[in-house]
Amino acid sequence: MTQSSQTNRRFVLAQRPQGMPTNQDIRLEEAPVPQPAAGELLLRTLYLSLDPYMRGRMDDVESYTPPLAIGDVLGAGTVCRVEKSEHADYKAGDLVLAYTGWQDFALSNGEGLQKLDPNMQHPSYALGLLGMPGFTGYMGLTDIGNPQAGETVVVAAASGAVGSVVGQVAKLRGAKVVGIAGGADKCRYVTETLKFDACIDHKAPDFAEQLKKACDKGIDVYFENVGGAVFDAVLPLLNTKARVPVCGVISQYNGANSAFEQDRLPLLMGTILKKRLRVQGFIISQDYNDHYPEFFKQMSQWLAEGKIQFREDIVDGLENSVEAFQGLLSGKNFGKVIVKVAE
Repeated sequence: MTQSSQTNRRFVLAQRPQGMPTNQDIRLEEAPVPQPAAGELLLRTLYLSLDPYMRGRMDDVESYTPPLAIGDVLGAGTVCRVEKSEHADYKAGDLVLAYTGWQDFALSNGEGLQKLDPNMQHPSYALGLLGMPGFTGYMGLTDIGNPQAGETVVVAAASGAVGSVVGQVAKLRGAKVVGIAGGADKCRYVTETLKFDACIDHKAPDFAEQLKKACDKGIDVYFENVGGAVFDAVLPLLNTKARVPVCGVISQYNGANSAFEQDRLPLLMGTILKKRLRVQGFIISQDYNDHYPEFFKQMSQWLAEGKIQFREDIVDGLENSVEAFQGLLSGKNFGKVIVKVAE
């Protein structure tokens, strides 16, 4: 089922998932394409971002943002083209960064839109390196982690959209950088392309031993994206006054698993006290919005100078979004997951 100009395909939350979301939880619907009224514009989705945080919004629990209601279109960042405009600030053909979700078309009153350079070589980068994931990695590392030259920085999910940025920025700051990724191919990419000093496969039976060997002077900054067994291996290696920016815990997003069978809170709290650790969670959209221009300028400069590499995992077709999202949550993706919805 391909995109058309008459039908709006959209994915809505059909029911609360129990564990990994399925096609029973996320339903594909069709509706007429809406038409803009005065002061509105019609957006056609070109690229759709898939990100781990979306899983949390499917549960009816209190969080930093309200959960989706049953029947809601799944939310997501998008790069869109203006198809029709009844808005004075936009014209047909404009390229914009929006938050229109898992659908082909959406109406907007212009609020929250960001115009993009129509000559951008990679418009989808507005959803990755130059967008929320890159911004998240940059601010979490530089503000909370604050790595110094010669320190050791460890990055979980190192080949992903956030982790890949974290490690490269830490290298630019003169730190030793050790990545953690799943599988030989990802680890090879992290060391050969991203130029991390080392990358450890968390699937290896001797993962904890390999990590300890790679971090022979301990860990000064650990950028947390995963949680679970990966954090178990990191915790005893943290140096006194180490910093731990907590960006995500993807291993826990689908509910209970073996990681929850043991209460490790006393160990964690004792270690935070004895080593005077700084463990801080952050939400990029709520904590750092004022810093986006600073980030965009710096990251654009590094990109133009060839100092930053970025990999996208492009999925073709809106209809394949659920499968791609399942792959993201289970670590099958290789780079920033982007759904290409239309040309």
